[in-house]
Amino acid sequence: MKAIVQDVYGSADVLGLRDIDMPDLQDEEVLVRVRAAGVDRGVWHLMTGRPYLMRIMGFGFRAPKNPVRGREVAGVVTAVGKDVTGFRIGDEVFGIGEGSFAEYVRVRADKLARKPANLSFEQAAVVAISGSTALQGIRDQGQVDTGQKVLIIGASGGVGTFAVQIAKSFGAEVTGVCSTTKVDLVRSLGADHVIDYTREDFAEREHHFDVILDTGGHSTLSHLRRALAPKGTLVIVGSETDGRLLGGFDRSIRAMLLSPFVGQKLIAFTNSENAGDLVALTELIEAEKVMPVTDRSFELGEASKAIHYLKDGHARGKIAITVPIPVTS
Repeated sequence: MKAIVQDVYGSADVLGLRDIDMPDLQDEEVLVRVRAAGVDRGVWHLMTGRPYLMRIMGFGFRAPKNPVRGREVAGVVTAVGKDVTGFRIGDEVFGIGEGSFAEYVRVRADKLARKPANLSFEQAAVVAISGSTALQGIRDQGQVDTGQKVLIIGASGGVGTFAVQIAKSFGAEVTGVCSTTKVDLVRSLGADHVIDYTREDFAEREHHFDVILDTGGHSTLSHLRRALAPKGTLVIVGSETDGRLLGGFDRSIRAMLLSPFVGQKLIAFTNSENAGDLVALTELIEAEKVMPVTDRSFELGEASKAIHYLKDGHARGKIAITVPIPVTS
């Protein structure tokens, strides 16, 4: 099968389209014929091996442990392991599987769900990681409820576009923060207010927020806390800096250390990848309360271009990589 493979850490130039062996299916796994894959920030981190903390955490110290890139996937089930009972051959599915930039990927059944009926494969492919992160950040960590004032920083990004819609579905008054060219997009998602960060400082507003979800990763803790209500909750998702060792995770660590000593609740979390939340997202999507925002699609052989496009900050929402079915004579 064809796949996007890398042998060493580095820029997108280390990626190559190659023929590799089909993955060996384990008992608890499902083999999926990939129709589309999502491009999230984690792809860039796994490609570059930065921050170095990731290598220590077991992703491969000198080279990637899994050389095939991609994690979000949508496609069709072609085989099931002997311990899998919830899926059958021919099911259209979406979820999270290591190495989704390929014609086939194996996916644990507990990280897979049936594809929302009203989505294309390209749309479904961008939901699993960004959507579940937003859902857990809003529902579980922020515990957003009706009437609360919620600020979404990075509202035009992969997680942010989902977070705006999910917070609105929970009855919150939502303010999104984004750049000038993306204001209309964030407003179209249902945001009650939109702040253009190039023209206005969200911390200078008169009213404070009950919950802040920061997916941008560039504001200091003190700056974020100025915008937060005295008993409000800050949820840090993005910790993006150029730091080679921690890559911004030092801010998350400081938030967790400070939280017990202040009235505000400061949370930094990593999403839990599970089928239950994929099903919850499917219900929201099929009820038309949430819809994925896809900026554009690239073909499998253009994976490096897709990652460059993401890293340069051009994307409005998410990017998909399409994997067409070969034409047989």
